[in-house]
Amino acid sequence: MLEYNHMKIKHVIKKLVPKKLLNLRHLFWAWYGAFKYKYPSKELMVIGITGTSGKSSVIHFLRQVLEHAGYKVGSLSTVDFYVGGEEKLNDQKMTMLGKMKIQKYLREMVDKKCDIAIVETTSEGRLQYRHACINYDMMVLTNLYPEHIDSHGSFEHYKQAKLDIFKHVSKSKIKNNGKIAIVNGDSEYADEFLQLHFDQKIKFDTKDKDIRVTKEGLHFETHGYRFNAPLFGIHNVENLLAVITIARSVDISWQDIQNAIKKIKSAPGRIEFISETKEFGFQAIVDYAFEPKAMSALYEVVDLLKPDRIIHVFGSTGGGRDRQRRFDLGKMIGEKANICIVTDEDPYDDDPMEIINDVVGAVEKTGKVLEKDLFKVLDRKEAIIRAVKMAEEGDLVLVTGKGSEQGMCVADGKMIEWDDRRIVRDALQGIKK
Repeated sequence: MLEYNHMKIKHVIKKLVPKKLLNLRHLFWAWYGAFKYKYPSKELMVIGITGTSGKSSVIHFLRQVLEHAGYKVGSLSTVDFYVGGEEKLNDQKMTMLGKMKIQKYLREMVDKKCDIAIVETTSEGRLQYRHACINYDMMVLTNLYPEHIDSHGSFEHYKQAKLDIFKHVSKSKIKNNGKIAIVNGDSEYADEFLQLHFDQKIKFDTKDKDIRVTKEGLHFETHGYRFNAPLFGIHNVENLLAVITIARSVDISWQDIQNAIKKIKSAPGRIEFISETKEFGFQAIVDYAFEPKAMSALYEVVDLLKPDRIIHVFGSTGGGRDRQRRFDLGKMIGEKANICIVTDEDPYDDDPMEIINDVVGAVEKTGKVLEKDLFKVLDRKEAIIRAVKMAEEGDLVLVTGKGSEQGMCVADGKMIEWDDRRIVRDALQGIKK
């Protein structure tokens, strides 16, 4: 009860005190954490990954390529916290951790003799100064488009937060071989990031890469070298090109990169197939996609699989997030899926049924009919179980919005334990019984 009251008080304070003022406390913690743990980022090569999407996947892929080449690696991302071979799924519902935790992890990486730290660096983290006392060697922009702007007020402010991250890196103390900026050249904003002072400025892009997508995975060419990756999703070509560019910047050979990418594995909760469905004759995918562009990329994979029916469990996040997303996702999924099950998804303090009703209204406009091929199920666990029970041979169950996240954010600042993948597996066990 005391813990609950404490959380409620913190939640009320967050509502009453201006955000800019509240964020100053993060600056103190960033400085004090660096001081307490003796500025560990000075003893590592630190690679920051920022962008609208693809950050966690780039980190997961890059970690594998670096380890294949013999580096000892640590990484912090939305998916997991990883220190020299020891992995812990991120159960904090937060990418850039507060209260000195980033610096604590960086010190652990140093103590465990890691060579390189990869840090997912977000625009929200920049607003909260969580990047402030990290001495990065390299910053990478995966892409940039209008999304995640609820905390920033506008796309221009959102873009400026990303630029501020690059400015921080360009002005921080030079280590090793100087500061490196790697930017997605497909972005119309690439040159704005490359105008800043860096010792090396490198672009990557998807132009003229002879990209092919098959049931075996992705195939593409760059700099005269052919790459084959056992991954789904054409967007992952962009992610892999970022990884290849980073790997080359630290002098990993083309052959080592090719060999690593041949065996590369997807990140947890990113187009993650639940293999236990095979014995039932249908497929299930759990994916993190929660905004239209990522959802469109996911459906490119679905089109390749050619299922008999698509049964899609999804919702939309509350907490002041982009309300328009509810209608955009509802329309897109209503047109693409055969059966839509709309459910709860991190409502925070918003009314979950109001969110569900907004999404359902958009789905209905595509011709879906309630209780026929469209269902409202408030309880997300019940929604997933219903989808699994509906599935027949040849079908595909899609569960999107949370991926491998280990918690769901509900009212009064509370977070309940969660894992969509576990619930799918439990539902399959229920069918066996």
